[in-house]
Amino acid sequence: MKYLKTANLAAFILFLIMFSFSACKNSDSLVQPEEQITSDSQVLQKLVENDESFQSFEPNYNEDQAMDLFGNSLSKTIYPLRVGQRMKLIEKNLDVIFEGDTAVGVLTRTFEGVLLIAASFDQFEIAEGVRPDSSLIDTVVQKKFTAVVIQNLKFVKYRNTKNPERNWKIAAISLPEGSTGSSNISITSMKIDMPNGETIQIDNPNDYYLERFPGFRRQIPVLNKGEEVTVTLQILSTYADEDLVTLTHGAMKGGLHHRVKRQFELVNEVLDGQYYKRTYQQTFIMNNISGYKHAIVNVIPFQVINDDATEVEEHSWGIPYIVR
Repeated sequence: MKYLKTANLAAFILFLIMFSFSACKNSDSLVQPEEQITSDSQVLQKLVENDESFQSFEPNYNEDQAMDLFGNSLSKTIYPLRVGQRMKLIEKNLDVIFEGDTAVGVLTRTFEGVLLIAASFDQFEIAEGVRPDSSLIDTVVQKKFTAVVIQNLKFVKYRNTKNPERNWKIAAISLPEGSTGSSNISITSMKIDMPNGETIQIDNPNDYYLERFPGFRRQIPVLNKGEEVTVTLQILSTYADEDLVTLTHGAMKGGLHHRVKRQFELVNEVLDGQYYKRTYQQTFIMNNISGYKHAIVNVIPFQVINDDATEVEEHSWGIPYIVR
């Protein structure tokens, strides 16, 4: 009897081993092997996918919800308390031209957006820096739109091995520019005053490159926790009403709850023929989380959030930075 029990136990253990082996084999067959990279074009695609500067763009561009506006209160026909945008990437394309051991790429990302406007029908007053009370919100308006973000890249081939993944690096990236395609409102320049006294002047984001190799002048800005940066924008607008100009920053891949949105203050306005030339300014503080971040400026005509029938017009610039 004891022998039969031992034999049965051995058979049972053998059955488990065979079953486990069979299950592992079946499981392995369900896993799709990683696409083998055999060309330089595939390498460049992967470099962009894995780059932390690119990964930090969407967490700030996609605000996911209507966010509090810290800064000036908006007092128009209806009274928005919170404005945000939910952005979904629907198409991404990297066009690359190879020139020997270098390559130039244009990254085009198309987003489906929803502008979220949480507003009150009644006028209200909120002290500067105070979070609006949610009980004031009477309505939430949602407007769909499409935006295209363009960013340029430079690559360099620094090795010539049989493995293409070991041969290429990103040499420089331009700043991203996003737009709904409207010519009625646009950012024409951005000046960034750094804590160390340096000034960054940007007149065309797609022509402003941040280098990746040491020794070059334009590197991704590196800032310490708690440091302040002042951003000054020049805007052209065909509309008489003051624009809604905001800056979203602080988020990173895996750290969305650190995202903050601030409204710019209008400091100057001049009517020059068809366009209003406006100067906006805002200061933002580095949070206490180290890593790669993106600061993104969005400019929207006020009637877009003042009238639920007005189509969305938007122009956006971004700049990556690192908090250490």
